[in-house]
Amino acid sequence: MKESDALRGLVFDIQRYSVHDGPGIRTTVFLKGCPLKCLWCQNPEGQRFLPEIFFDRSRCTGCGRCVAVCPTGAIIIAEGRSQTRRHLCDGCGECARVCPNRARTVVGRWMSVDEVMCEVRKDAVFYASSGGGVTLSGGEPLAQAEFSAAILGLCRKAYLHTALETCGYAPWETVRGVLESVDLVLYDLKHMNPARHQAGTGVSNELILENARRICREFSVPLWVRVPVIPGYNDSQQNLTATALFVSRELGRCVQRVSLLPYHRLGESKFERLERSLPFSSGPPSEEQVEELAQIMRRFDLPVHIGG
Repeated sequence: MKESDALRGLVFDIQRYSVHDGPGIRTTVFLKGCPLKCLWCQNPEGQRFLPEIFFDRSRCTGCGRCVAVCPTGAIIIAEGRSQTRRHLCDGCGECARVCPNRARTVVGRWMSVDEVMCEVRKDAVFYASSGGGVTLSGGEPLAQAEFSAAILGLCRKAYLHTALETCGYAPWETVRGVLESVDLVLYDLKHMNPARHQAGTGVSNELILENARRICREFSVPLWVRVPVIPGYNDSQQNLTATALFVSRELGRCVQRVSLLPYHRLGESKFERLERSLPFSSGPPSEEQVEELAQIMRRFDLPVHIGG
């Protein structure tokens, strides 16, 4: 058995023909599990380090088949519909297998490196013609560092452009090991104030900022800085100015672009399907608000773009 057959990782989506996760047409591989718990997360199904069940309540008829097969007793019938006691669910997928209405689906499956590469290679012709390639996203790829490094290494051997989308929250040795086969880093900066960063994501930002500095200092890999614009959290002029100062003074020439990513509500339905309460309820920023923030950052001669 090849090493790439034995090494497995938890993947919750593989998105083909992606145009927002790096240059050209790309295949984006979403790895499950993240050390951050951002209140506004657009992919909450990528936060936890285990398979989970998506539940569409509107499809459920309360037939009870899922209750009968659940090996952990995690499912009950309440108000004519099934309901998951998430603390008991291990994501085995038996309920999804027997559901006649497809109200239940499994999010997250264990894949070998070769299985991922088989999917990636399907679109090689589009990478070549568009200047695209493969992006690892999540969740957080650094949380599955060995698996991520193996995929990126095989992509490099196949002459495929590689990108890593990361929050940067990992020990430097982990970051350095994964970056050996990375052509571009998409790096999230969510807030410059450590306490505010902790309040919104569950962790402080000191390690994240230091890793950004070290990437630019010790690697020649280009950086695309990505700033989610979250109304009421990080959209103040003070925070955007602080972000611009950090990027221009401490990251400097390795930064090829700065992307402002306006918050949207596409993740809200995912919280519902995970049967979790929505932790963030603010609406999206207006186009005018985002443009004002972009102008703040452009004053520092930064290559600012709105959107991915």
